[in-house]
Amino acid sequence: MLIIPAIDIKDGKCVRLRQGDMDRETIYSDDPATMAERWIEQGARRIHIVDLDGASQGKPVNADIVHKITQRHPEVPVQIGGGIRNEETVAAYIQAGVKYAIIGTQAVREPQMIDDLCSRFPGQVIVGLDAHDGKIAIEGWSEISEHSAIDLARNFEHAGVDSIVYTDISRDGMLQGANVSATAALAGAVSIPVIASGGIASLDDIRLLAEYSQSGIVGAITGRAIYEGRLDFSAAQALADDLVASCPIV
Repeated sequence: MLIIPAIDIKDGKCVRLRQGDMDRETIYSDDPATMAERWIEQGARRIHIVDLDGASQGKPVNADIVHKITQRHPEVPVQIGGGIRNEETVAAYIQAGVKYAIIGTQAVREPQMIDDLCSRFPGQVIVGLDAHDGKIAIEGWSEISEHSAIDLARNFEHAGVDSIVYTDISRDGMLQGANVSATAALAGAVSIPVIASGGIASLDDIRLLAEYSQSGIVGAITGRAIYEGRLDFSAAQALADDLVASCPIV
């Protein structure tokens, strides 16, 4: 199970939001590329980037920073979300060295786009499902839809997406612990990998999530906890490696 550091970019800076609220930000670095290097030096095997400005504006805003990270560290897969609304944007990111494009709002609004992207970029499309009480949030979490997370995940599984990033937005940035039960339920409902996100705060969260590694939870995205030193990134990855290695294969 991968522990994946989150680099959320707003106004060119590395920040974290609370529950997706653009007005509740904490700035952790003026240089997101240097922050990425920090996590890679500590053993990160994948980087999760969100263009927060892009998510709110519906188009890439901080792509140059993303490109800088992929150019400096071509050996580390990068997954990027925020403001991806068309095939051209996905193509530009992949050409620049991004491994996975995460589609959120547009996947809900235009599911046919996911079919097209999976055909054109097989193995490189991730759908981000951001949920509140099991219902999907879109448009930078400013709007709650009537769609069920599990129902949508099943639809996108059939479309051929690589994996699902599942975020409980009520816990994101709040250090309240991951919503393991909801994430595990989603992973159990589909056969594609699921990456947990939102609220991961301690090694206990890593232990709980790792229990479901054989059931499809293959990664955990963490942000505020590692930036504030509440969770030691290297220790978290080492623990995940040990726990997954000791899990019986079912």
